Amino acid sequence: MRPVRRPRAAEHAAAAALLLLVGTACGSRLPESDFEHDTRAPTQKDSTPLRVGIVTSATSPVGGDTFTGPRDGAKAYFDRLNARGGIDGHRVEVRECDDGGSGVGNNTCVHRLLEEDKVVALVATTALDYAGASRVSHARVPDIGGQPIGAAYDTWPHLYGMYGSLAPRNGTPGWDGKLYGGTEVYRYFKREKGARTAAVVSYNQSSSAAYARLVQRGLEAEGYKVVTEQVDFALPNFRAAAADLKEQGVDLVFDAIDTHGNAQLCKAMDEVGAKVIAKVTNVQNWTSTVADDYKDSPRCRNALWATGSSRNYEDTGNAAVREFRDATKGLKTHSQWQLEGWAAAMWFTDAAKSCANTGITRACVDAFMNRSENYTADGLLVPVVFERLAEPPKTRKTCLSVARWQDGKGWVSQGDMNSTCFDVPQLAYEP
Repeated sequence: MRPVRRPRAAEHAAAAALLLLVGTACGSRLPESDFEHDTRAPTQKDSTPLRVGIVTSATSPVGGDTFTGPRDGAKAYFDRLNARGGIDGHRVEVRECDDGGSGVGNNTCVHRLLEEDKVVALVATTALDYAGASRVSHARVPDIGGQPIGAAYDTWPHLYGMYGSLAPRNGTPGWDGKLYGGTEVYRYFKREKGARTAAVVSYNQSSSAAYARLVQRGLEAEGYKVVTEQVDFALPNFRAAAADLKEQGVDLVFDAIDTHGNAQLCKAMDEVGAKVIAKVTNVQNWTSTVADDYKDSPRCRNALWATGSSRNYEDTGNAAVREFRDATKGLKTHSQWQLEGWAAAMWFTDAAKSCANTGITRACVDAFMNRSENYTADGLLVPVVFERLAEPPKTRKTCLSVARWQDGKGWVSQGDMNSTCFDVPQLAYEP
Protein backbone atom coordinates (compact mmCIF):
# COMPACT_ATOMS: atom_id res chain seq x y z
CA MET A 1 0.00 0.00 0.00
CA ARG A 2 1.45 3.34 -1.00
CA PRO A 3 2.55 5.80 1.65
CA VAL A 4 0.09 8.60 2.12
CA ARG A 5 -0.28 11.73 4.14
CA ARG A 6 -3.21 11.31 6.48
CA PRO A 7 -4.57 13.58 9.18
CA ARG A 8 -3.34 11.73 12.24
CA ALA A 9 -5.64 11.91 15.22
CA ALA A 10 -3.18 13.81 17.37
CA GLU A 11 -2.53 16.37 14.63
CA HIS A 12 -6.10 16.80 13.41
CA ALA A 13 -7.36 17.34 16.95
CA ALA A 14 -4.50 19.66 17.94
CA ALA A 15 -6.84 22.61 17.53
CA ALA A 16 -8.23 21.63 20.92
CA ALA A 17 -5.18 23.17 22.52
CA LEU A 18 -6.24 26.45 20.91
CA LEU A 19 -9.98 26.15 21.28
CA LEU A 20 -9.74 25.34 24.97
CA LEU A 21 -8.69 28.94 25.54
CA VAL A 22 -11.77 30.43 23.98
CA GLY A 23 -14.49 27.80 24.37
CA THR A 24 -16.89 27.43 21.47
CA ALA A 25 -16.22 30.10 18.89
CA CYS A 26 -19.24 32.19 18.07
CA GLY A 27 -20.55 32.12 14.53
CA SER A 28 -23.47 31.28 12.32
CA ARG A 29 -24.13 28.66 9.68
CA LEU A 30 -26.01 30.15 6.78
CA PRO A 31 -29.16 28.45 5.52
CA GLU A 32 -29.22 26.97 2.01
CA SER A 33 -31.34 29.89 0.80
CA ASP A 34 -28.38 32.18 1.34
CA PHE A 35 -26.20 30.33 -1.15
CA GLU A 36 -26.90 32.64 -4.06
CA HIS A 37 -23.76 32.71 -6.14
CA ASP A 38 -22.25 32.86 -9.58
CA THR A 39 -20.02 29.82 -10.00
CA ARG A 40 -18.82 30.85 -13.42
CA ALA A 41 -16.01 33.17 -12.31
CA PRO A 42 -14.23 35.05 -15.09
CA THR A 43 -12.14 33.02 -17.50
CA GLN A 44 -8.57 34.31 -17.50
CA LYS A 45 -7.43 34.42 -21.13
CA ASP A 46 -5.77 37.84 -21.27
CA SER A 47 -3.15 39.33 -18.98
CA THR A 48 -5.52 40.38 -16.21
CA PRO A 49 -4.41 39.40 -12.70
CA LEU A 50 -5.48 36.15 -11.12
CA ARG A 51 -7.15 36.85 -7.80
CA VAL A 52 -6.73 34.40 -4.96
CA GLY A 53 -8.09 34.78 -1.45
CA ILE A 54 -6.36 34.05 1.84
CA VAL A 55 -8.56 33.84 4.93
CA THR A 56 -6.64 33.99 8.20
CA SER A 57 -7.69 34.41 11.82
CA ALA A 58 -4.92 36.97 12.16
CA THR A 59 -6.62 38.68 15.08
CA SER A 60 -8.36 36.12 17.24
CA PRO A 61 -9.07 35.25 20.87
CA VAL A 62 -5.98 33.01 20.97
CA GLY A 63 -3.60 35.88 20.21
CA GLY A 64 -1.82 37.54 17.31
CA ASP A 65 0.48 35.57 15.01
CA THR A 66 -1.01 32.22 16.07
CA PHE A 67 -2.50 31.59 12.63
CA THR A 68 -0.47 33.83 10.32
CA GLY A 69 2.30 31.40 9.29
CA PRO A 70 0.50 29.80 6.31
CA ARG A 71 -0.56 33.23 5.03
CA ASP A 72 2.99 34.57 5.18
CA GLY A 73 4.41 31.54 3.41
CA ALA A 74 1.82 31.71 0.64
CA LYS A 75 2.35 35.44 0.11
CA ALA A 76 6.11 34.92 -0.12
CA TYR A 77 5.59 32.30 -2.82
CA PHE A 78 3.27 34.53 -4.85
CA ASP A 79 5.66 37.49 -4.53
CA ARG A 80 8.47 35.39 -5.98
CA LEU A 81 6.17 33.96 -8.65
CA ASN A 82 5.10 37.45 -9.75
CA ALA A 83 8.71 38.60 -9.89
CA ARG A 84 9.27 35.80 -12.39
CA GLY A 85 6.32 36.73 -14.59
CA GLY A 86 3.37 35.12 -12.85
CA ILE A 87 1.34 32.30 -14.39
CA ASP A 88 1.21 32.38 -18.18
CA GLY A 89 1.55 36.16 -18.07
CA HIS A 90 -0.95 36.64 -15.23
CA ARG A 91 0.18 38.21 -11.99
CA VAL A 92 -1.33 36.65 -8.92
CA GLU A 93 -3.22 39.25 -6.90
CA VAL A 94 -3.66 38.20 -3.28
CA ARG A 95 -6.80 39.37 -1.52
CA GLU A 96 -6.45 38.90 2.24
CA CYS A 97 -9.20 38.77 4.82
CA ASP A 98 -8.85 38.57 8.60
CA ASP A 99 -11.94 36.87 10.01
CA GLY A 100 -11.08 37.77 13.61
CA GLY A 101 -11.38 34.16 14.70
CA SER A 102 -15.19 34.19 14.68
CA GLY A 103 -17.76 32.37 12.58
CA VAL A 104 -19.49 35.64 11.72
CA GLY A 105 -16.21 37.15 10.55
CA ASN A 106 -15.41 34.04 8.55
CA ASN A 107 -18.72 34.18 6.70
CA THR A 108 -18.09 37.85 5.96
CA CYS A 109 -14.66 37.04 4.52
CA VAL A 110 -16.00 34.23 2.40
CA HIS A 111 -18.79 36.42 1.01
CA ARG A 112 -16.39 39.23 0.15
CA LEU A 113 -13.73 37.08 -1.48
CA LEU A 114 -16.06 34.83 -3.45
CA GLU A 115 -18.82 37.17 -4.49
CA GLU A 116 -17.26 40.62 -4.52
CA ASP A 117 -13.59 39.95 -5.33
CA LYS A 118 -14.45 36.91 -7.50
CA VAL A 119 -11.32 35.02 -6.50
CA VAL A 120 -10.40 31.96 -8.56
CA ALA A 121 -9.50 30.02 -5.43
CA LEU A 122 -8.79 30.25 -1.74
CA VAL A 123 -5.27 29.33 -0.66
CA ALA A 124 -3.74 28.45 2.75
CA THR A 125 -6.93 29.06 4.73
CA THR A 126 -6.19 29.11 8.46
CA ALA A 127 -9.40 29.83 10.34
CA LEU A 128 -10.26 29.23 13.97
CA ASP A 129 -13.94 28.77 13.03
CA TYR A 130 -14.41 27.94 9.34
CA ALA A 131 -18.13 28.75 9.40
CA GLY A 132 -18.10 29.71 5.72
CA ALA A 133 -16.83 26.31 4.54
CA SER A 134 -20.24 25.17 3.29
CA ARG A 135 -20.64 28.40 1.33
CA VAL A 136 -17.24 27.87 -0.33
CA SER A 137 -18.24 24.32 -1.23
CA HIS A 138 -21.63 25.29 -2.66
CA ALA A 139 -19.95 27.97 -4.78
CA ARG A 140 -17.54 25.28 -6.08
CA VAL A 141 -14.55 27.44 -5.28
CA PRO A 142 -11.45 25.31 -4.68
CA ASP A 143 -9.92 25.87 -1.27
CA ILE A 144 -6.32 24.68 -1.59
CA GLY A 145 -3.91 23.67 1.14
CA GLY A 146 -5.90 24.86 4.15
CA GLN A 147 -4.98 23.91 7.70
CA PRO A 148 -7.54 21.45 9.14
CA ILE A 149 -8.54 23.27 12.29
CA GLY A 150 -11.88 21.56 12.76
CA ALA A 151 -13.52 19.06 10.41
CA ALA A 152 -14.33 21.20 7.34
CA TYR A 153 -11.75 19.58 5.07
CA ASP A 154 -13.16 16.13 5.82
CA THR A 155 -16.74 17.34 5.35
CA TRP A 156 -17.14 19.35 2.15
CA PRO A 157 -16.23 18.78 -1.49
CA HIS A 158 -14.04 21.37 -3.23
CA LEU A 159 -12.03 21.85 -0.02
CA TYR A 160 -8.53 20.38 -0.23
CA GLY A 161 -6.71 20.47 3.08
CA MET A 162 -2.99 20.15 3.70
CA TYR A 163 -3.38 16.62 5.04
CA GLY A 164 -5.45 15.20 2.18
CA SER A 165 -8.63 13.25 2.87
CA LEU A 166 -10.08 9.79 2.41
CA ALA A 167 -13.55 10.76 3.67
CA PRO A 168 -16.67 10.89 1.44
CA ARG A 169 -16.91 14.68 1.96
CA ASN A 170 -20.65 14.72 1.37
CA GLY A 171 -21.61 17.35 3.96
CA THR A 172 -21.13 15.14 7.03
CA PRO A 173 -17.79 15.03 8.83
CA GLY A 174 -15.80 11.91 8.01
CA TRP A 175 -17.82 8.72 8.14
CA ASP A 176 -21.13 9.16 9.97
CA GLY A 177 -19.69 12.04 11.94
CA LYS A 178 -16.46 10.31 12.94
CA LEU A 179 -12.95 11.06 11.77
CA TYR A 180 -10.02 8.66 11.85
CA GLY A 181 -6.36 9.13 12.55
CA GLY A 182 -3.33 6.92 12.91
CA THR A 183 -0.91 6.11 15.71
CA GLU A 184 2.32 6.55 13.75
CA VAL A 185 3.71 9.21 16.10
CA TYR A 186 3.47 6.84 19.05
CA ARG A 187 4.81 3.93 16.97
CA TYR A 188 7.82 6.03 15.97
CA PHE A 189 8.93 6.79 19.52
CA LYS A 190 8.35 3.21 20.60
CA ARG A 191 10.33 1.65 17.78
CA GLU A 192 12.97 4.28 17.13
CA LYS A 193 13.62 5.59 20.65
CA GLY A 194 12.58 2.66 22.85
CA ALA A 195 9.94 4.63 24.76
CA ARG A 196 7.56 2.59 26.93
CA THR A 197 5.94 5.00 29.40
CA ALA A 198 4.16 8.12 28.18
CA ALA A 199 2.39 10.95 29.96
CA VAL A 200 -0.47 13.10 28.72
CA VAL A 201 -0.85 16.47 30.44
CA SER A 202 -4.13 18.35 30.15
CA TYR A 203 -6.24 21.04 31.79
CA ASN A 204 -9.46 20.28 33.68
CA GLN A 205 -11.34 21.78 30.77
CA SER A 206 -13.60 19.87 28.37
CA SER A 207 -11.74 20.39 25.07
CA SER A 208 -8.35 19.82 26.65
CA ALA A 209 -9.54 16.69 28.45
CA ALA A 210 -11.16 15.28 25.29
CA TYR A 211 -7.97 15.74 23.31
CA ALA A 212 -5.95 14.12 26.11
CA ARG A 213 -8.24 11.08 26.04
CA LEU A 214 -7.68 10.78 22.29
CA VAL A 215 -3.90 10.81 22.74
CA GLN A 216 -4.22 8.32 25.58
CA ARG A 217 -6.18 5.92 23.35
CA GLY A 218 -3.52 6.09 20.67
CA LEU A 219 -0.72 5.47 23.13
CA GLU A 220 -2.53 2.53 24.68
CA ALA A 221 -3.16 1.06 21.22
CA GLU A 222 0.61 1.07 20.75
CA GLY A 223 1.19 -0.71 24.06
CA TYR A 224 2.40 2.17 26.21
CA LYS A 225 1.94 2.51 29.92
CA VAL A 226 0.11 5.84 30.09
CA VAL A 227 0.33 8.34 32.93
CA THR A 228 -2.32 11.08 32.92
CA GLU A 229 -1.77 14.45 34.56
CA GLN A 230 -4.56 16.99 34.79
CA VAL A 231 -3.91 20.51 36.11
CA ASP A 232 -6.32 23.28 37.00
CA PHE A 233 -6.98 25.59 34.08
CA ALA A 234 -7.11 28.72 36.23
CA LEU A 235 -4.34 27.89 38.72
CA PRO A 236 -2.23 25.09 37.22
CA ASN A 237 0.28 23.37 39.52
CA PHE A 238 2.78 22.28 36.91
CA ARG A 239 5.44 21.57 39.51
CA ALA A 240 3.33 18.83 41.07
CA ALA A 241 2.65 17.32 37.66
CA ALA A 242 6.35 17.46 36.77
CA ALA A 243 7.31 15.80 40.04
CA ASP A 244 4.92 12.94 39.31
CA LEU A 245 6.35 12.55 35.79
CA LYS A 246 9.75 12.07 37.38
CA GLU A 247 8.41 9.65 39.98
CA GLN A 248 6.65 7.55 37.33
CA GLY A 249 9.75 7.31 35.12
CA VAL A 250 8.02 8.82 32.09
CA ASP A 251 9.85 8.53 28.73
CA LEU A 252 7.59 10.75 26.63
CA VAL A 253 5.38 13.73 27.37
CA PHE A 254 2.42 14.71 25.20
CA ASP A 255 0.06 17.52 26.09
CA ALA A 256 -3.31 19.12 25.51
CA ILE A 257 -2.33 22.56 26.76
CA ASP A 258 -1.44 25.91 25.19
CA THR A 259 2.03 27.26 24.37
CA HIS A 260 2.32 29.27 27.58
CA GLY A 261 1.31 26.23 29.61
CA ASN A 262 3.89 24.12 27.80
CA ALA A 263 6.61 26.60 28.65
CA GLN A 264 5.58 26.50 32.31
CA LEU A 265 5.46 22.71 32.28
CA CYS A 266 8.94 22.53 30.79
CA LYS A 267 10.26 24.97 33.40
CA ALA A 268 8.78 22.84 36.16
CA MET A 269 10.29 19.68 34.64
CA ASP A 270 13.73 21.27 34.70
CA GLU A 271 13.26 22.46 38.26
CA VAL A 272 12.37 19.00 39.60
CA GLY A 273 14.89 17.19 37.40
CA ALA A 274 12.38 15.28 35.27
CA LYS A 275 14.35 13.95 32.29
CA VAL A 276 12.53 12.47 29.30
CA ILE A 277 13.43 11.06 25.91
CA ALA A 278 11.13 13.53 24.24
CA LYS A 279 8.65 16.31 24.98
CA VAL A 280 6.56 15.93 21.85
CA THR A 281 4.81 18.83 20.12
CA ASN A 282 3.07 19.26 16.77
CA VAL A 283 3.58 21.12 13.52
CA GLN A 284 1.99 24.34 14.75
CA ASN A 285 4.71 24.74 17.39
CA TRP A 286 7.53 23.83 15.00
CA THR A 287 8.94 27.35 14.96
CA SER A 288 12.15 29.33 15.35
CA THR A 289 10.86 30.96 18.55
CA VAL A 290 11.62 27.93 20.73
CA ALA A 291 14.70 29.52 22.33
CA ASP A 292 12.57 32.43 23.55
CA ASP A 293 9.42 30.45 24.34
CA TYR A 294 11.37 27.99 26.50
CA LYS A 295 14.14 30.27 27.70
CA ASP A 296 13.76 29.13 31.33
CA SER A 297 14.04 25.40 30.64
CA PRO A 298 17.22 24.46 28.73
CA ARG A 299 17.06 20.71 29.49
CA CYS A 300 13.41 20.35 28.50
CA ARG A 301 13.93 22.67 25.54
CA ASN A 302 16.55 20.34 24.13
CA ALA A 303 14.16 17.41 24.56
CA LEU A 304 11.53 19.00 22.29
CA TRP A 305 10.54 16.93 19.27
CA ALA A 306 8.07 17.87 16.55
CA THR A 307 6.24 15.64 14.10
CA GLY A 308 4.39 16.48 10.93
CA SER A 309 3.97 15.72 7.25
CA SER A 310 6.19 18.30 5.58
CA ARG A 311 9.93 18.69 5.15
CA ASN A 312 11.72 20.47 7.97
CA TYR A 313 11.98 24.19 7.20
CA GLU A 314 15.56 24.03 8.54
CA ASP A 315 16.57 21.36 6.01
CA THR A 316 18.42 23.76 3.73
CA GLY A 317 20.31 20.90 2.09
CA ASN A 318 17.11 20.42 0.09
CA ALA A 319 16.76 22.75 -2.91
CA ALA A 320 13.02 23.38 -2.42
CA VAL A 321 13.57 24.32 1.23
CA ARG A 322 16.46 26.61 0.25
CA GLU A 323 14.20 28.47 -2.14
CA PHE A 324 11.57 28.89 0.57
CA ARG A 325 14.14 30.16 3.06
CA ASP A 326 15.66 32.55 0.54
CA ALA A 327 12.25 34.02 -0.28
CA THR A 328 11.34 34.41 3.40
CA LYS A 329 14.66 35.66 4.74
CA GLY A 330 13.05 39.02 5.52
CA LEU A 331 10.65 37.48 8.04
CA LYS A 332 11.55 37.85 11.72
CA THR A 333 10.76 34.23 12.50
CA HIS A 334 10.34 31.00 10.56
CA SER A 335 7.96 28.13 11.05
CA GLN A 336 6.72 24.89 9.56
CA TRP A 337 3.33 26.46 8.93
CA GLN A 338 5.02 29.09 6.75
CA LEU A 339 6.57 26.33 4.66
CA GLU A 340 3.18 24.65 4.33
CA GLY A 341 1.62 27.93 3.23
CA TRP A 342 4.35 28.18 0.60
CA ALA A 343 3.48 24.64 -0.52
CA ALA A 344 -0.23 25.55 -0.72
CA ALA A 345 0.57 28.48 -3.03
CA MET A 346 2.71 26.18 -5.19
CA TRP A 347 -0.19 23.74 -5.35
CA PHE A 348 -2.54 26.43 -6.65
CA THR A 349 0.11 27.54 -9.14
CA ASP A 350 0.52 24.03 -10.53
CA ALA A 351 -3.26 23.75 -10.85
CA ALA A 352 -3.52 27.13 -12.63
CA LYS A 353 -0.67 26.26 -15.01
CA SER A 354 -2.55 23.13 -16.07
CA CYS A 355 -5.42 25.39 -17.15
CA ALA A 356 -3.38 27.94 -19.09
CA ASN A 357 -4.41 26.68 -22.53
CA THR A 358 -8.14 26.54 -21.85
CA GLY A 359 -8.49 29.45 -19.42
CA ILE A 360 -7.85 29.59 -15.69
CA THR A 361 -11.26 29.14 -14.08
CA ARG A 362 -12.53 27.89 -10.77
CA ALA A 363 -13.83 24.74 -12.45
CA CYS A 364 -10.53 23.94 -14.16
CA VAL A 365 -8.47 24.53 -11.02
CA ASP A 366 -10.91 22.41 -9.03
CA ALA A 367 -10.68 19.59 -11.56
CA PHE A 368 -6.89 19.54 -11.17
CA MET A 369 -7.21 19.42 -7.40
CA ASN A 370 -9.81 16.66 -7.54
CA ARG A 371 -7.37 14.56 -9.56
CA SER A 372 -4.50 15.23 -7.15
CA GLU A 373 -2.74 12.03 -6.23
CA ASN A 374 0.56 11.84 -4.38
CA TYR A 375 1.16 15.59 -4.73
CA THR A 376 4.42 16.61 -3.04
CA ALA A 377 4.97 20.34 -3.81
CA ASP A 378 8.43 19.66 -5.23
CA GLY A 379 9.23 17.29 -2.40
CA LEU A 380 8.14 19.56 0.45
CA LEU A 381 5.19 17.35 1.40
CA VAL A 382 4.75 13.70 2.15
CA PRO A 383 2.59 12.60 -0.84
CA VAL A 384 -0.94 13.93 -0.46
CA VAL A 385 -3.98 12.11 -1.81
CA PHE A 386 -7.71 12.74 -2.00
CA GLU A 387 -10.00 9.74 -2.22
CA ARG A 388 -13.61 9.16 -1.23
CA LEU A 389 -13.76 5.83 0.53
CA ALA A 390 -17.18 4.44 1.40
CA GLU A 391 -15.77 2.91 4.60
CA PRO A 392 -13.00 4.20 6.84
CA PRO A 393 -9.70 2.33 6.59
CA LYS A 394 -8.83 0.04 9.49
CA THR A 395 -5.10 0.45 8.93
CA ARG A 396 -2.99 2.74 6.79
CA LYS A 397 0.64 3.16 5.83
CA THR A 398 1.62 6.66 6.87
CA CYS A 399 4.90 8.52 6.61
CA LEU A 400 6.19 10.96 9.16
CA SER A 401 8.47 14.00 9.28
CA VAL A 402 10.34 14.22 12.58
CA ALA A 403 12.69 16.85 13.99
CA ARG A 404 14.18 17.65 17.38
CA TRP A 405 15.34 20.94 18.81
CA GLN A 406 19.04 21.43 19.60
CA ASP A 407 20.42 24.70 20.91
CA GLY A 408 22.78 26.23 18.38
CA LYS A 409 21.36 24.13 15.54
CA GLY A 410 17.62 24.68 15.71
CA TRP A 411 15.31 21.94 14.47
CA VAL A 412 17.36 18.95 13.30
CA SER A 413 15.69 16.43 10.99
CA GLN A 414 15.55 12.83 12.20
CA GLY A 415 15.70 10.60 9.14
CA ASP A 416 13.93 11.10 5.83
CA MET A 417 10.20 11.69 5.93
CA ASN A 418 9.55 9.54 2.86
CA SER A 419 11.07 6.46 4.46
CA THR A 420 9.94 6.95 8.07
CA CYS A 421 6.70 5.06 7.50
CA PHE A 422 4.49 2.77 9.55
CA ASP A 423 1.44 0.59 8.99
CA VAL A 424 -0.77 1.67 11.87
CA PRO A 425 -4.38 1.30 13.03
CA GLN A 426 -6.84 4.10 12.35
CA LEU A 427 -8.73 5.21 15.45
CA ALA A 428 -12.14 6.86 15.34
CA TYR A 429 -12.83 10.12 17.11
CA GLU A 430 -15.52 12.77 17.02
CA PRO A 431 -14.48 16.28 15.90
